Amino acid sequence: MTETLSPVLPAEVEEGARKLLERACEQDLTIATAESCTGGLLASLLTDVEGASHAFERGFVVYTNEAKSELLGIPLDLIERENAVSEPVARAMAEGALQASRADIALSVTGFAGRGGPDDEPGLVHFGCARKGGSTLHREMHYGDVGRGPVRIECLRAALKMLEEALA
Repeated sequence: MTETLSPVLPAEVEEGARKLLERACEQDLTIATAESCTGGLLASLLTDVEGASHAFERGFVVYTNEAKSELLGIPLDLIERENAVSEPVARAMAEGALQASRADIALSVTGFAGRGGPDDEPGLVHFGCARKGGSTLHREMHYGDVGRGPVRIECLRAALKMLEEALA
């Protein structure tokens, strides 16, 4: 079980994180995260599971376009052309996290956890998942205008599922 997030997390999310990290440990694989709208929540979840810390390599919290560019090597013109909340940027974030770390698998999350600008869709989230020697996967989710907390919890569920698939 996780320790610090337990009061707010659904039990199946905690259990999913524990199982994911056990599988990563069994396969001697490490994970990195690149998070925007979740603000490091996924990294926090993965580091909260006692006895499996060696499966988590590092996390990048890249909330601004400049952070995405500086820490993950994403060209600013790509972000400006495609929008920070887009499939190309989610893929680039995962690939950048993989290149900027020693991890075997990297998961990215970029989206609108709440209301963004007037033309932004609340609850729109893009995920990218890159694995060394493999292709980068993408998933787009539409959670709706349900609030920042519920969107972030749903992001954890989707991220854990994508990471689990990457371990298969």
